[in-house]
This record gives sequence, structure tokens and C-alpha cells, in this order.
Amino acid sequence: MTTQIEMLEAEALRLPAAERALLVQALVASLDEDSAVENDWAVEVDRRLAQIEAGEVNLVPGGVALDKLKAKFA
Repeated sequence: MTTQIEMLEAEALRLPAAERALLVQALVASLDEDSAVENDWAVEVDRRLAQIEAGEVNLVPGGVALDKLKAKFA
């Protein structure tokens, strides 16, 4: 590792865990060659969140959804 990378690593490791996670997420996203896909997913997530917050969709607990899928495809 270069000295600059070592300094950045040391600085990052002093961040709280949640902030380190956000940093990792941003760094990994910067390596993604197809940022258009990431942008499309971000738009989709925002759309779905808005539907949830507006009460436009009925949420199903994960276990219930899995049970329904197992019953359908078993």
C-alpha cells in the first residue's frame, strides 16, 4: 500500500461503523462500470418507498411471502 492509501485507511477506520459502511458503499459504487443501472435502481427504490409511505401498497412480511411462494411452486 502507498502512504496515501494507508493514511486514508487509518482515517476511515476512525469513523463510526455506520459511516464506514456508507463510505464502502460509495467506493464500491464508484467502481461499477454501469452507473446507469445503479441510477435506475435508485429511482425504483424511491418510487417504491413513496408508494409505501403513501399507503398505496400492502406490505407482506417476508415469511408470509416465502410461504406463499413455496405453496405455489412446491
